[in-house]
Formats: sequence, structure tokens, C-alpha cells
Amino acid sequence: MTDQSSAPTTTNVPEPGNGRSALPLGRTLLWLGVAGASAALTFVVLRITLGRRAAATDETAERIQALIDEANRLIKTLDEKKQV
Repeated sequence: MTDQSSAPTTTNVPEPGNGRSALPLGRTLLWLGVAGASAALTFVVLRITLGRRAAATDETAERIQALIDEANRLIKTLDEKKQV
């Protein structure tokens, strides 16, 4: 027979204040920081990308409108020459 007891021994009882209980909190805060930085970077990249696209669209729309106006003037000039 061996003498076994169910009483905790010093090898399986964590010591208070050894810092291991704070480790999951630190890890969680680290990952929250990484996620926050990633979200901020994604937001900045999307703002820059969509901002450039909107500016290019405005220039294109202005150019198309200018071409339409020029075509209308040419049509008007041709109509006037036909009537003379």
C-alpha cells in the first residue's frame, strides 16, 4: 500500500502573485491593440482609395459633359448651315 493523500501539495498549488494570472489579460489587450490597429489601417487605406476614385470620376464626368456640349454646338452649327 502506498500512502496517497488528496491534500494539495506545493507542486500543484499556484503561488499567489507569481504573475501567471495577469498573462491572459495582457495577451487579450495585445490582441485588441493589434485588431484596433488593423481596423484603423484598413479605414485609412479605404478612405484614400475611394477618395482618389471619386476625384477621378468627377474629372471624367466633367470631360464627358464638355464633349457633349461641344457636340451639341457642332450639331447646332450644322443645322444653321443647312438652313442657309
